[in-house]
Amino acid sequence: MADEFAFSITTTRFDENYTPSENSRATTNFANLARGEHRQENLRNTLTMINQRFNDLADWDNPNGDRYAVELEIISVQLEFAAKGADQQFPLLEVLDIWVIDRHTGERHHGIVGNNFSSYVRDYDFSVVLPAAKASGGAIPEDFGDLHGKLFEHFLDSDAYRERFTAAPVICISVSTSRTYRRTGNHHPILGIEYQQDAPALTDEYFGKMGLRARYFMPRGSAAPFAFYFRGDLLSDYTPLQLIGTISAMETFQKIYRPEIYNANSAAPAVYQPTLEQNDYTRTQIAYDRVERSQLAVIQGKFTEEHFITPHKDTLERWASNYAVSIA
Repeated sequence: MADEFAFSITTTRFDENYTPSENSRATTNFANLARGEHRQENLRNTLTMINQRFNDLADWDNPNGDRYAVELEIISVQLEFAAKGADQQFPLLEVLDIWVIDRHTGERHHGIVGNNFSSYVRDYDFSVVLPAAKASGGAIPEDFGDLHGKLFEHFLDSDAYRERFTAAPVICISVSTSRTYRRTGNHHPILGIEYQQDAPALTDEYFGKMGLRARYFMPRGSAAPFAFYFRGDLLSDYTPLQLIGTISAMETFQKIYRPEIYNANSAAPAVYQPTLEQNDYTRTQIAYDRVERSQLAVIQGKFTEEHFITPHKDTLERWASNYAVSIA
């Protein structure tokens, strides 16, 4: 059963010359930036924002605020079925890998893998399965996200992952606009002030099926808390530079895509309800079309149904029924 499929990894440098591959989801954060006539300017400005934020947080022994540079690689994971035939390969997911360059010593420090999370199967679940359930008046299916979670965990336990990465991934995304967050007395020197969510969101349950649990922190100088999804111990398993790499990259993306929350002109209060309806924020100079993104998610979900779920239904169901996943 373990030989039904295997994983392979390819990498692409994310810099001002980045061009999305044909297999990259069009709604992926970094793919969005590399489109249109201003693509190179978008990419250059994004990388500048990431480097400035990194040096702002890594301010020790850094008097001029220019000691560190961040390099990003896109990790693309392909699932390859053992059986021959059409749709033998499928682009399962993409994440970001981070490297931190110390300009004073010349050292390269490996950051955290994960950060951004892009998945065609997630598009299928949220843009095909979930709307269909709501349209029929039924509840969310009990097995919602089960296959996706098992595939993700299987990848983390695979030789392809273990040969390249020694630590578990961390995914960092926006807090939910459907939940309220309350500031706690816990303060981490890098991650900042911890918040607690009033109740689990659907996204939390979905990531839970991937073996990841959530904590919410607002770093120094940030406008709102972030949701960090992780295995193990977020506060102890990673170095300060690794945590800063994730914060600087993902805060930059969120400032571009959700400026109402992450580029707001005032920081989140002690009791915080995120909203995209407020007007007290500053737009970045990087264009982004949220309406187009939501439309593309539906297209990508249907693509997954046609080229992955339907043709491999029997294989996937047989494999999933015999795979035990750990719940976060």
